[in-house]
Amino acid sequence: MERFLNRKVLLGVTGGIAAYKCAALVRLLVKAGADVQVVMTPAAHDFITPLTLATLSKRPVLTDLFIRDGSGQWNDHVHLARWADVLLIAPASANTLGKMAHGQCDNLLLACCLSAACPVFVAPAMDLEMWKDASTKDNITLLKKRGVGIIGPESGELASGLTGEGRMSEPEGIVDAVITAMIGASKLAGKRILVSAGPTQEALDPVRYIGNRSSGKMGFAIAEEAAARGAQVQLVAGPVSLKTDHPGIERTDVVSAAEMAAACKARAPQCHAVIMSAAVADYRPARAAQSKVKKKDSGLDMELEPTEDILAWMGAHKPDHQRLVGFALETDNELEHALGKLKRKNLDLLVLNSLRDAGAGFGTDTNKVTLLAPGTDPQELPLMSKAEVARAILDRLEELM
Repeated sequence: MERFLNRKVLLGVTGGIAAYKCAALVRLLVKAGADVQVVMTPAAHDFITPLTLATLSKRPVLTDLFIRDGSGQWNDHVHLARWADVLLIAPASANTLGKMAHGQCDNLLLACCLSAACPVFVAPAMDLEMWKDASTKDNITLLKKRGVGIIGPESGELASGLTGEGRMSEPEGIVDAVITAMIGASKLAGKRILVSAGPTQEALDPVRYIGNRSSGKMGFAIAEEAAARGAQVQLVAGPVSLKTDHPGIERTDVVSAAEMAAACKARAPQCHAVIMSAAVADYRPARAAQSKVKKKDSGLDMELEPTEDILAWMGAHKPDHQRLVGFALETDNELEHALGKLKRKNLDLLVLNSLRDAGAGFGTDTNKVTLLAPGTDPQELPLMSKAEVARAILDRLEELM
């Protein structure tokens, strides 16, 4: 099964003949769903052009700490490191490994290394005697102690014409190693997870409906992140324009609240976790007209009836092994209302949105949420992309699992 790495990758490229493999490495990372920013050392330019890597990554390649055009601009290594979910250096030359081990910082890539709070991986590449040298071995040992992941090297034909250890791992192996280290050990791997997403539409007549502004972006982000962690995802989606082709996601499209309830009820009992992120309509017309309702000067009286509370049903029928996650979108007394919903509907986790927060709510690519779980303090998250919010929700779900 194809594997995915929905992460921001800061890819460092150092000077060595193996740098030619970085074109394939960037392509594979992008194909896996990663957002790739390449940082090259000056020596790396002798082996592969920045234009090649910029074209493949769709981002300008960075090399210098300072932009030498008299503008006073600089490449902020601190924010680059904070942006990244993972720092990968491939190839990692003996020179760069030595500088990393001893805290040297004479180029942009090394400055990013010293600033990185994310996982760091290196794929060493050098000739046989350099790899066997005691100083290189000491540097590798020191980096391992500091938590740096070492990928390879492999044995094979080297640039010197010798055959032996020191050859950089192939790009496919590097990407697979990073994915395994980052998400391969997820508690969600192999678990069945139900995710609901998007709005519902409640028919007034064959033309009109009652609905809401939900785009489904949050639910789709959760489904894709869960699949990236190895889960078998059942995605029940209301009428949205979003698409997903991730392996591990089985999608069922519905329109009304009743259809969503039926689809979710059929799938929930077999699932280890249920994440109800859909914005289900609370009311529907008591009687939908069979033909288009004509406009009248006297106005229109419409009798509404409540739809089924799917989340409450899930909480009441939750098996002991299952974890249930709900969403609450509030406009006032947000925390009070959300805590009441958490207890009333027997939830293990509640994701609170407020329409008061700029950049949060329906239709945006960002969200600002607070995570609530029984017996714990609220966890307020900053404004983040919905992909990052999905990651935070699933991190918390893994703790509950």
